Amino acid sequence: MISTPPTVLVFAANDPSGGAGLMADILTLASLGCHALPIVTAMTVQDTAGVQSFQSVDSEFLDEQARFILEDIKIDAIKVGMVGSVENLAVIAEIASDYPDIPLILEPVFSMGRGEELADEDLYSAMRELLFPHTYLVSCNSNDARKLGSEDPEEQEDLPLDAAAQRILQCGCEYVLIAGPHEKTPKVVNTLYSALGRVRSDNWDRLPGSFHGAGATLASAIAGAMANGADITTAMQEAQDYTFQALSNAYRPGMGQMIPDRLFWARPPAEEVPPTVIEFDADQDGKKSIQ
Repeated sequence: MISTPPTVLVFAANDPSGGAGLMADILTLASLGCHALPIVTAMTVQDTAGVQSFQSVDSEFLDEQARFILEDIKIDAIKVGMVGSVENLAVIAEIASDYPDIPLILEPVFSMGRGEELADEDLYSAMRELLFPHTYLVSCNSNDARKLGSEDPEEQEDLPLDAAAQRILQCGCEYVLIAGPHEKTPKVVNTLYSALGRVRSDNWDRLPGSFHGAGATLASAIAGAMANGADITTAMQEAQDYTFQALSNAYRPGMGQMIPDRLFWARPPAEEVPPTVIEFDADQDGKKSIQ
């Protein structure tokens, strides 16, 4: 019998553009050799430019989706993206508390590409109080890190990332990864924190354009690496390498943001167009004609 690949239970919303949400998670995990188990938290109306609207699934239905799978399949990691509602977050937190040995990678999703807000302060508070204590790694961008690190909008604007990370860690998670594409730095700096401070920082070249689903790709890649048995620092390096390659090979199928190519490794190399060769043959009169 063929051995079962590592499994990752994924809580996220459906994105019809295929750029973020469940599709981003599934493609990333499949690319890393994992079997994704998708649990739908919400349905969205969106394209590559942004979100028009969304509808959360019923929390009892969400609970049933997940628990049927958990009773059937051994899970190696859990990845959480957009939860959709406080009620859904509470369900996920309860499930996580029932399975404390499964590492949970949380990618808080509070806004989208055009800045549409998908969460209110109640969801921020519930995440800090209910879900962070059961989270192994919080993976977020610098903007969301400041919002999670402070309830004061005036303080958020100038809150140092080191301080934001420590406040998030005080809520109970083991690690925080803050990605820096929104920071005004020459390179993108991604920093991993623990209660002891900075664990590692990685610098990456800034790529042109903006990307739909970059955060989901990075967080899912970390979950996939950990499901494959990597420790946190190895998972960080492997996930960042993978994400950078996916972003470097991104494509733009619509009129909005670019979509990371999570299957970049499977694409055939671009065919080189052979140079045009013009040959001349002399006719009986000694004149040359193009062949």
